[in-house]
Amino acid sequence: MAWIILVVSGLLEAVWATALGKSQGFSRLWPSVVFGVGLACSMVGLAYALRTIPVGTGYAVWVGIGAVLTAGYAIVFDGESATPLRLLLLLGIVACVVGLKLAPH
Repeated sequence: MAWIILVVSGLLEAVWATALGKSQGFSRLWPSVVFGVGLACSMVGLAYALRTIPVGTGYAVWVGIGAVLTAGYAIVFDGESATPLRLLLLLGIVACVVGLKLAPH
């Protein structure tokens, strides 16, 4: 169950990170609200997951999921570049996250 919560919290990290960018320095109401709610929910889930998952592994997985999804969103919806090198590096993050899940603690 902790791993499912951790993955959901990683998804929410991408939500709040994207909303932070869309808030334009907290000058836009709804992206700022989404940021706050997403951040709170993401942190609560991370804290719950870290009760049973080692902090180094859990935090790295959480950040990796958030980073890849945030970058993917920016590529698909915000016109950021999708160069082969950038995509390969994002794939490397995914491989590392999967490796951390599969590696013995």
